[in-house]
Amino acid sequence: MNILLFRIFRCMAGGLLSAAVAGGAAAAGYPAQPIKLVVPFAAGSAADIVCRILGEKLTGALGQPVVVHNKPGASGIIGTREVASSAPDGYTVGYANVVTLAINQSLYPSLPYDARRQLVSVALIGKVQSALVVRNGLPVKSVADLVAYAKQHPGQLSVGSAGNGSTGHLSAEWFGSLAQVSIVHIPYKSAQQATQDLIGGRIDMLFDNLTSVAPHIAAGSVRALAVTGDVRAPSLPDLPTVADTVAGFKTEAWAGLVVPAGTPAAVVERLNTAVNAILASPSVRDQLATLAFEAATEPPQALFELAEREQRLWAEVIRVSGATSN
Repeated sequence: MNILLFRIFRCMAGGLLSAAVAGGAAAAGYPAQPIKLVVPFAAGSAADIVCRILGEKLTGALGQPVVVHNKPGASGIIGTREVASSAPDGYTVGYANVVTLAINQSLYPSLPYDARRQLVSVALIGKVQSALVVRNGLPVKSVADLVAYAKQHPGQLSVGSAGNGSTGHLSAEWFGSLAQVSIVHIPYKSAQQATQDLIGGRIDMLFDNLTSVAPHIAAGSVRALAVTGDVRAPSLPDLPTVADTVAGFKTEAWAGLVVPAGTPAAVVERLNTAVNAILASPSVRDQLATLAFEAATEPPQALFELAEREQRLWAEVIRVSGATSN
């Protein structure tokens, strides 16, 4: 029996050593071909803007083209499923965020991917606040004005979003629940479409990432009332927070990179090191800061650790507000 156990353990150890050697060999020559960066949201979205900046810098750092592929649809589910089902060789990297890693798990009764089982965290790349903006013709100048107007006109205000389950959608639901007002949700295929309808006066309000909506605020195309974090945004220091008026309100978008489960650990570490070096660069931080995106440099596991905490938060928002994916 002892001899048999010894042989079993020797085989297991040999297998583990072979796997480690294979993983090390894969990382030593990595990358040897272009890398696909799957963004499960539309071109021109906040996610797309950040990924194109990061992809360009990674191309230089890794010595191979990092090509952004937009795969929008179904609250990021389509693109995320593609990443989860891809070969675990480091040549398919996915953009993952609060929607795909935290919100969808509570909003949808079932998903065609299991993030914890089919994906591996590469890096937490940062976070961005949203702004509560309204059309210029709406007769409100503050969050307090908006709440009062909504109470005087129940069910008449409309709020757009990038679609059911987006942070814009759930921020609106959370706002309505806490402020005790009724607002009609209008889902769009992208935040850009919702913003254009807001500018055109076809909807009344919008919660959107500062990365994409800040230029419209600066141009005066929309009126910003507040930001959604627990502190004022450095890029818009004169704007109060929604929580200054509606106690308990806070929403932020965060994002990172993932790869399919089974990707060699050495490849994950190579990617994490490259991403963190780029995000630590003052020039890149300044570039992202102009988009109101706060860069992070963390170990690979930080993304999934944040996702686990945030999943509980968004589950409560969904439960209290009654939000659905339909």
